[in-house]
Amino acid sequence: MSNPSATSTRLSAPELRATVSLAAIFALRMLGLFMIMPVFSIYAKTIPGGDNVLLVGIALGAYGVTQSMLYIFYGWISDKFGRKPVIAFGLLVFALGSFVAAIGHSMAWIIAGRVIQGMGAVSSAVIAFIADLTHEENRTKAMAIVGGSIGVSFAVAIVGAPIVFHWVGMSGLFTVIGALSIVAVGVVLWVVPDPPAHPVHVKAPFAEVLHNVELLRLNFGVLVLHATQTALFLVVPRILEAGGLPVASHWKIYLPVMALAFVMMVPAIIAAEKRGKMKSVMLGAIGLILIGQLLLGAAPHTLWSVAAILFVYFLGFNVLEASQPSLVSKLAPGTRKGAAAGVYNTTQSIGLAMGGVIGGWLLKLDGPSAVFFSCSALVFAWLLVAAWMKPPPRRAERAA
Repeated sequence: MSNPSATSTRLSAPELRATVSLAAIFALRMLGLFMIMPVFSIYAKTIPGGDNVLLVGIALGAYGVTQSMLYIFYGWISDKFGRKPVIAFGLLVFALGSFVAAIGHSMAWIIAGRVIQGMGAVSSAVIAFIADLTHEENRTKAMAIVGGSIGVSFAVAIVGAPIVFHWVGMSGLFTVIGALSIVAVGVVLWVVPDPPAHPVHVKAPFAEVLHNVELLRLNFGVLVLHATQTALFLVVPRILEAGGLPVASHWKIYLPVMALAFVMMVPAIIAAEKRGKMKSVMLGAIGLILIGQLLLGAAPHTLWSVAAILFVYFLGFNVLEASQPSLVSKLAPGTRKGAAAGVYNTTQSIGLAMGGVIGGWLLKLDGPSAVFFSCSALVFAWLLVAAWMKPPPRRAERAA
């Protein structure tokens, strides 16, 4: 839907409808991913195989393995056969995996369900669909809305998962996730506008994208961000439970932490965009994640101290989760936004898988401190890589 003659700087009504509905699909799907994280390591203790923390890590990370293998395929096939049918099919596959995990009462069944969930890797097709339905000058706004929706879904999942788990158990939680995916299919078919024309199939020039140093920095960043996030949630629920807070009450920690972190994230993003300080804000956010991981590894674990540390961590996490997808769309060379998004989403999923598997191995090998300090080393490497990034172009520079 790119139109060189368009001069509007605001999203039109069709663009807003397309962006909000597709962001909702993205958020619903990410909600399904995030909701098991705060409670699964506790639930796993009650089922066969759940005493093996490596298997617990594999169950958390298996989703990312199959997802990373199929992102590029889904983007390619949506170019050939259209976005809507491909996205709807992927959401149905994700729902199927959720229902398989719901009926399974062993680690093997849950790992199988998570593998099937990951086969519904529609994120690259969703981002390409947004590009189809928005003008070039409005695309960054649309991508920022998607990034913000991911942050909101994460906050809702972290706060709501312990409550839903208390009401319906893990099987019920997986069933809710599957039902949300089916709702998302309805949004795709009946709410998202049709594209103005069938998208033209263009082979994704991955070499061009992979040669872009700034995009490589963002890809490494999202890999580290989600690897350390998954590893963190192998340990934190156990810390809270050991501190005397049952899993049904974990929301008492997550709700104030996430609410305050989200409120403080919004002005930071707005100021960074308006004043051209995105690099400084990103480096600060990475620094907050590093501080959070170090403190979780070294500080005494009382409920108050863990809550304070999680606030520091999630403030940095929310800023990065909302800003990085927008930066990918800004920095992608020429018309290569779809390819850039596909590679970015692939590395995100690889991070999810790595965090689950390696985090579970470290937890089994040497306990929680090994997990947090290893994550700290990885985040420090990310900080060094990001320190050399070029400041993203400001709006006036992009227009010129």
